[in-house]
Amino acid sequence: MNVVDKPRRATRIRLPADVERPFEVFLNGVPQQEGTDFIVRDGMLLFDRPLAKERVGVGRWTSMVLGIAGSYGKDDSVDVVYRSGGQNRVAAKLRFEE
Repeated sequence: MNVVDKPRRATRIRLPADVERPFEVFLNGVPQQEGTDFIVRDGMLLFDRPLAKERVGVGRWTSMVLGIAGSYGKDDSVDVVYRSGGQNRVAAKLRFEE
């Protein structure tokens, strides 16, 4: 029997233009390690696994507003803590790129 693993889709996240090393990366509030969890290339964080943002349609949004249903979809969040111009900064909930 031949088993072929599907290639995993990487997730790319553009770093803010003013990020200077060293910086810290958090995925859903959990610290991530460069080289283990992600790599940095051409101003981008590259995670070797797919991350997801929950997409809420009109029907789902309406049911949440009315209290009929909650939001239980996968909703990953990437934050970067860094220094720029001598000040501490946080870039929260950075956008994922396809």
